Amino acid sequence: MRKSNFSVICFYFLVLQFTFYFIKMAVPKVNEKLLEDLEEMGFPKARAIRALYYSGNTSLEDAVTWIDYHENDADIDEMPLVDVDIDIESTESFPISEEMRIRAQRLRAQERKRREEEEKRLERERERERIQAGKRLLEAKRIAEENERKRNLALRKAEKEEEKRAREKVLQKLEQDKLNRRYKQGFPLENQTTGQSSAIEIKQEKKSKPVYTTSKVELLRESLRNLKRNHQGEDARVRKAFQTLIIYVGNVAKNPKEEKYRKIRLSNQLFQDRIGRLNGGVEFLELCGFERRGDFLYLPDEKVDMAQLNSAGLVLKSAITNPFFGVLSTTHN
Repeated sequence: MRKSNFSVICFYFLVLQFTFYFIKMAVPKVNEKLLEDLEEMGFPKARAIRALYYSGNTSLEDAVTWIDYHENDADIDEMPLVDVDIDIESTESFPISEEMRIRAQRLRAQERKRREEEEKRLERERERERIQAGKRLLEAKRIAEENERKRNLALRKAEKEEEKRAREKVLQKLEQDKLNRRYKQGFPLENQTTGQSSAIEIKQEKKSKPVYTTSKVELLRESLRNLKRNHQGEDARVRKAFQTLIIYVGNVAKNPKEEKYRKIRLSNQLFQDRIGRLNGGVEFLELCGFERRGDFLYLPDEKVDMAQLNSAGLVLKSAITNPFFGVLSTTHN
């Protein structure tokens, strides 16, 4: 118990010693006359007090000499703290010589030069940062312009491809009309589209006159173009129609023997919302082989044409994935 009390007493004694020590620390008292002279020479008060204290308060010259040697100290402009018991009093006047004035002026000039150089350095750094920011902005602008240029090139390429298909369609139509006129006038038929036989097919059925039509693929594609043109501004609805058509066609292609996939009720609400009420939707299914039978669209088992269904699926996929599908074809009709 006694040891414990003794430890507490020692602890408090040490605390009192440290407290007393720090309480005694204060700004040193220096020769007021010398301090006034140094301030008149242009030195900051904290620097003047530090110089007088550490030079011994002996003379103005010693204080200026101390500043000269310690001008680069990190704490030269910090107020010094010393034991308050040290007290220096003097009313003696110290003359300021011309040499001391010159040295004080040189020290002020050095300090001013140091500050100017520091400000110039900071300004150079700020200028470098402005230049770098400008370069980053120009690079971002260049990348944005390059991306825009690539988008425009892609758009022009898609437009040219669409125009090419439209021109081919017009040529096919003209060739078809020419063949039909020759047939009606009794002239011998000649295939005027050598090398393009896939674009024009001549169908002949028993006990019927031959009929010349453009390829089924082009008819399927044109049917979708008409559907899109008839519902301009309804992109979401048209896309949903294309997606629904590809489901109908795909189900038949995968399950050609299943009658439920080859039979569509026209009055079905879902069918009406997605296909029936759109001008061109039913026509596309009819091109795929479906026939109207009362309240149904029906694809007879014997009329299932897998090649035709596969072509319809490819045309639908192209219409869904190509954002420029049908954009320019209206100008060539």
